[in-house]
Amino acid sequence: MNWSALVVDDDSGVRQSIRLCLEPEGARVLGVGTSPAALEALDRGRFEVVFLDLWIGSESGLAVLPEILRRQPGISVIVITAFASIETAVEAMRLGAADYLPKPFSPDQVRLTAKRAIFAHQLKRQVAELQSRMEENEAEGFFDTRSALYRSFLETASRVAASDAVVLLRGESGTGKNVIARWMRSRSGRRNEPFVTVHCPMLSGDLMTSALFGHRKGTFTGASADATGKVEEAEHGTLFLDEVADLTADAQSRLLRFLNDRTYERLGESKERKADVRIIAATNRSLEEDIKGGRFREDLFFRLNVLTVVIPSLRDRREDILPLAQHYLAFFSSRQARRGMTFSEACARSMVAYAWPGNLRELRNAIERAVILSPVDTLESPDLGLISNEEAKNMGAEAIAKAPLKNAALGGNFSLEEVEREHIARVISQSPSLEAAAKRLRIDPTTLQRKRKRYGLT
Repeated sequence: MNWSALVVDDDSGVRQSIRLCLEPEGARVLGVGTSPAALEALDRGRFEVVFLDLWIGSESGLAVLPEILRRQPGISVIVITAFASIETAVEAMRLGAADYLPKPFSPDQVRLTAKRAIFAHQLKRQVAELQSRMEENEAEGFFDTRSALYRSFLETASRVAASDAVVLLRGESGTGKNVIARWMRSRSGRRNEPFVTVHCPMLSGDLMTSALFGHRKGTFTGASADATGKVEEAEHGTLFLDEVADLTADAQSRLLRFLNDRTYERLGESKERKADVRIIAATNRSLEEDIKGGRFREDLFFRLNVLTVVIPSLRDRREDILPLAQHYLAFFSSRQARRGMTFSEACARSMVAYAWPGNLRELRNAIERAVILSPVDTLESPDLGLISNEEAKNMGAEAIAKAPLKNAALGGNFSLEEVEREHIARVISQSPSLEAAAKRLRIDPTTLQRKRKRYGLT
């Protein structure tokens, strides 16, 4: 593992000796002799460990310790001193130091203390990741596929993951872009480094720029303290931009600059910072259409569109519907202490025939809802919302399996009218206005209104 250490000591001999101890361990070591120089270094780059002398000239190192921790939360500070005592050790720990190293020290002591700090840092990150993975372990069935199309996609995604280039994940809503991004990170050279997600649709204005790059206190209403951004949190790791098409114009401009030279500034300050981060972006929108509409920068699109992979929809990998459904059923029935739940044969046929416009998310939610609400252990089509209970009353199992679907799919057993209705419904749901939907469909708004009325679309 490559990591960075900052040595803050007014004795150049101490700085040099610590550097010689740590560089063979894979560390990049920067030594400075004053507190202002240390704070400037922290503003310019990210460090995992700081060796801080208890006395820097006539100044107490403990006086600058809180500021170090404020500028880089989570950093491990090791206080070093020639005046070892229980009192100073306790005070250093109270202020947030991770460890304490008395002078004179041996090379082995320096290495051991640094390794201890790095291990603690990694352990915190791994615990956070494990908690995240526990919440997402239902997604493991994503990668057991019977579909040649999806297998080909995974092979391409695996090759893309091994590079360090920017990746653009494209696909319909609900296809699992977040899970795929984590899977790609696990197959990259940054697999043991942070994975940080920015949910772009949840932020707007200054909050979006601040979330990405951080801000200075007082920059905007509510900015009561300095804050680091997601780019800094993801140092050496992967930054996942979920629904990148929703970035504001300012955030797009700053992201473009970061992709060009890996430099950025926090909102409200002029200090240039650098970060070593891999970008994976995802969208379910047509960025080309957003460019035409002036909502997305064309130059940013070119920088993001280095390696693009398109995630197949669930209806295009029908071989996987039943295995995925069984996976979700096992997961949710176990969570609800209802082991042994199954699908009826008619329900299984209905699931395979259904178009699943919401993809994996719709399948997952339908099964979770059925596990919670169904009074019986064998789930039927109405339990998943594939047909209504009223329709089911007058239909046998075979008729249910052959019932008309709610969502038509290309190449299926559907009329042109059914396919047109489904296409129009999807375009309307994905467009900001009816005018935009009409433009995308290449028909005039009056024609769209007429078709909406004809097909009963609200």
